[in-house]
Amino acid sequence: MFIKEFVKKILYGNRYSSETYIKYLKRLGVKIGERTVIFSPRETFIDEQYPWMVEIGNDVQITRGVIILTHSYDWSVVKKKYSRLYGASGNVVIKDNVFIGVNTVILKGVTIGENSIIGAGSVVAKDIPANSVAVGNPAKVIHKIDNSYLKKYSDRQEKEAIDLAVGYYNRYKKWPDNTIFYDYFWLWNDDKDYEKIPRYKYEMELLGNYEDCMKNLKLIRQNPRYASFDEFIEKCKCLV
Repeated sequence: MFIKEFVKKILYGNRYSSETYIKYLKRLGVKIGERTVIFSPRETFIDEQYPWMVEIGNDVQITRGVIILTHSYDWSVVKKKYSRLYGASGNVVIKDNVFIGVNTVILKGVTIGENSIIGAGSVVAKDIPANSVAVGNPAKVIHKIDNSYLKKYSDRQEKEAIDLAVGYYNRYKKWPDNTIFYDYFWLWNDDKDYEKIPRYKYEMELLGNYEDCMKNLKLIRQNPRYASFDEFIEKCKCLV
């Protein structure tokens, strides 16, 4: 394993991992905050022509295939037609706590406000206000991240967890244990699970708000949807 990772470091260089890529971008002049993650550095393009024009905040999640541009070459058409030389550049600012979906393109001159979600395959050509869900080409706001959006997420949690369990059973002909439900473990009240299963604790620590998450977990477990994981699986068995 050590040799394999060593070879990868040699082959991929600055793009070996999120950490190495972010360090490289910072050396160039890109401003990047804390706990920001670039999930697939080798499949992500962040414009290096004007690195000082890129600002990425804290807790930003950049997924595979994202492209961030601070310049364009479309002025070449104007140069050819009118024999005039113009430039085309602009800042890109991504505020705190933003998720950028797979294969999103962010064009020059754009600011994405904090607490926003950009859907997969979007082309962001204009500013996106804070607390927004935006999708499409060009990206448009389709939802605000508010209490109604939180309720939408909350309402679908049980069904998604059941679909995971039933899908697992249909594929492998056995029921999963609780370790695969690291995003859903709060649905059942098995005390201390988050301490016994490392992935649970890891999920709670993400984005630096562990203490607040633990307070909410304590409140949720006063009225859990299931008394235990076993009770949850028994319900799933009735659906097969």
